[in-house]
Amino acid sequence: MKLYTYFRSSASYRVRIALQLKGLNYESIPVHLVRGEQRAAAYADQVGDALVPSVETDDGHRLTQSMAIIEYLDETHADKPLLPRDALGRAHVRALAQMIACEIHPLNNLRVLKYLVKDLAVSEEAKTAWYAHWARSGLEAFERQLALLEAERQADGLPASTFCWGDAPTLADCLLVPQVFNAQRFNVSLDGLPRLMAVVERCNALPAFQQAHPSACPDAE
Repeated sequence: MKLYTYFRSSASYRVRIALQLKGLNYESIPVHLVRGEQRAAAYADQVGDALVPSVETDDGHRLTQSMAIIEYLDETHADKPLLPRDALGRAHVRALAQMIACEIHPLNNLRVLKYLVKDLAVSEEAKTAWYAHWARSGLEAFERQLALLEAERQADGLPASTFCWGDAPTLADCLLVPQVFNAQRFNVSLDGLPRLMAVVERCNALPAFQQAHPSACPDAE
């Protein structure tokens, strides 16, 4: 399996975490986003959106979009599942993941930030304020949702979660950790998010998350 990745790409980081949690071997092929390597024909002709990550499977199929890739890995490698076995649990985990993938990340990824500065002539200060606003408000919503889900678990007689949902990392944790890493890079305040940060701390104590960290990537700068 080949993973086309960029060390600071949070979407790539998500897939690296999933691969490590699953214990799967893969070849890491860097695609440098800042240098525009994703737009070169050798890559873009194989990937319609010219984004990372993408995965080339062992049988030669190309997969795109981090959440689709992670769910593919979960369906084809059943050990250490990243989605709960019950329909309600899967819906909760997918909803948490989508809060990050659909609500937070699109507003503060590299393409958007570059467009703000280059095309709309927004200052660096204003760009940073844009990032901080959307990242912080999104993470606050995530914190509130974790609290609501914990109350639901208690009402249903389920044990308290130690991760986003349940006692093991799921798809939601694969997305949360990279988003918090990016927020920390931009000095976004993470105060007042106790549940969320406790989950991140537990995740980052695990070898799989450490091995997927941007600093552990072969293309880290």
